[in-house]
Amino acid sequence: MANPPSPRYELYKDKKGEWRWTYIARNGLKIAMSSEGYKAKADCTHSIDLLKSSKDVPVHDATA
Repeated sequence: MANPPSPRYELYKDKKGEWRWTYIARNGLKIAMSSEGYKAKADCTHSIDLLKSSKDVPVHDATA
């Protein structure tokens, strides 16, 4: 089976049976994961949609 394309979000169920996502970069490395589990798959995909829509949100340097 061929590897799926990157970058991508992968959805999966954790040990508690809750939905989570992992973001896989172009180089195949996992660079981000959901911070919580979701009972409904739709809620998990909604959190991905929120991230996708936040590309113009400014970065705050908390060390400054």
